[in-house]
Amino acid sequence: MNRATIPENTYICCDIETRFIFCNKMKTLKEIFGYVLGGILFVGLIPSIMWFVSGKPTFFPSDIWRIVVGALLVVVGLATSVWSIVYMRCKGNGNPMDAFGHELAPRTVHLMTDGPYRLSRNPMLTGTFVYLSGICVWLLTWQSLVVFVIFIAIMLVQVRTEEKRLRRDFGEEYEEYCKHVGRFLPF
Repeated sequence: MNRATIPENTYICCDIETRFIFCNKMKTLKEIFGYVLGGILFVGLIPSIMWFVSGKPTFFPSDIWRIVVGALLVVVGLATSVWSIVYMRCKGNGNPMDAFGHELAPRTVHLMTDGPYRLSRNPMLTGTFVYLSGICVWLLTWQSLVVFVIFIAIMLVQVRTEEKRLRRDFGEEYEEYCKHVGRFLPF
């Protein structure tokens, strides 16, 4: 069958279907890229920098309290971040990966105000801060603390950029949400 014998609507439908499949594959690749980038940056790179600038101390500290407290903070922080990401993906039909106004993965289409987002407007970042504070306790060096403070400062700029977008996208709904839920902590 050549193109001339295919009804016009059928050809257009096939073209739209092909574009739809291509767009879905691109969306999936963008999501995977966003998650991998986030994991590499927040879970791997920042702690590695902390360890490196601290003079590459031994992996296991000699103080048991540092192991216990550090590991507890790491687990709680990672669990909070993962819960937030999964919740946003399932309930918000999108992803959290914006970097200074640039969409790294498809944005959420719904303002998240429940689940972990009822406790914090930025629970993923709050979880990351808890995780990195666990790394600081584990390493217990002033150098790791300096890296942590620099990271917080950079992320505050990112959060303010994201808040502008959220105000633009969700308007009064976001303003009302801000009145009741803290940026990082519930109060």
